[in-house]
Amino acid sequence: MAKLSLSEQSPGYFTVEGNLTFASIDKETLQSFRFLKGIETIYIDLSKVGKTDSAGLALMIEWIKQSRMIRAQLRFKNIPEQLMALAKLSGFDETEYYSGSSSSSAPNNVTNING
Repeated sequence: MAKLSLSEQSPGYFTVEGNLTFASIDKETLQSFRFLKGIETIYIDLSKVGKTDSAGLALMIEWIKQSRMIRAQLRFKNIPEQLMALAKLSGFDETEYYSGSSSSSAPNNVTNING
């Protein structure tokens, strides 16, 4: 099992490394954005994610919820195909949060998640 880590690369820009699975996600991971008050935009780069399951999708939904509570824009970058497939299976890809549209100022490969 690859341990899950969330590291801040620069203010508001995070990289997730490891697996997004039931075995790797804990309470600390679920609450990881509660301290980010005052940041307008949060980027989460998922390019280093290994395996994922429905817990990964649930974590993304939790991060959306937390970003809305702190009134921040949340943008996912490099979403793994396996996670996109789960989103499609659940219909989550058809919601406003998974629209796949990105603002003109967003970096390439970023999915805009409106907070």
